Amino acid sequence: MKIVVIGGSGLIGSRLVTLLNNAGHEALAASPRTGVNAVTGEGLSNALVGADVVVDVTNAPSWEPQAVLDFFRTSARNLGKAEVAAGVRHHVALSIVGCDRTPENAYFVAKVAQEEVIEAAGVPYTIVRATQFMEFIGGIADYGTVDGAVRISDGLFQPIAADDVAASLAQVALAAPLNGTVDIAGPDRAPFAEIVSRYLKSVGDARPVVTDRDAPYYGGRVEEQSLVPLGDARIGRIGLDQWLAEAKKG
Repeated sequence: MKIVVIGGSGLIGSRLVTLLNNAGHEALAASPRTGVNAVTGEGLSNALVGADVVVDVTNAPSWEPQAVLDFFRTSARNLGKAEVAAGVRHHVALSIVGCDRTPENAYFVAKVAQEEVIEAAGVPYTIVRATQFMEFIGGIADYGTVDGAVRISDGLFQPIAADDVAASLAQVALAAPLNGTVDIAGPDRAPFAEIVSRYLKSVGDARPVVTDRDAPYYGGRVEEQSLVPLGDARIGRIGLDQWLAEAKKG
């Protein structure tokens, strides 16, 4: 099976390409780095020749509200048109758990817009909504740091390891399209501040963590269940403690 991974050079995409190739499939990493640009359309037609499945794991270069909205809408439209022309049988997209529940977060709003374009494109699809990646907890702590303290919401958090995200995407890509959404999450669910504290302690970071109900999460307010699955979800195999231990080993 030929599977084109849009954004195949990034954190998730590179892992996914490796998994699929190791399983005997023809997985192509398509990104601006390899001459394929979903926003401009450059290289798309050639990349999709003979493709059975397209997996979109792209990330916007700018999170400015209009820029990120334009990025995901335009790339999704271009992909949809190119996939119809190429006869692609399954479009898989990586999205975010709770993106439709945090309207103050511009990135989340853009992901909802991307999903809407995918649903209207005419290509059978599956949208995989993931919780936040464990690899980004450090960046979240930095974003929430004010006067030396990390201010974090009291909402629930259920981060997932990038390896588990890639594994779930591989399973979905090789299965029949659902024309719907799948939620994936890590095995550990706890208050946001607790997860961040565990991370900081593990890496030897002494910054105190302060629970602040009004602390923004990349511009949006987080309610108790804003960032976790509300119903059934596929749960990853890598727990936070295991991931932290492996990260220490390098």
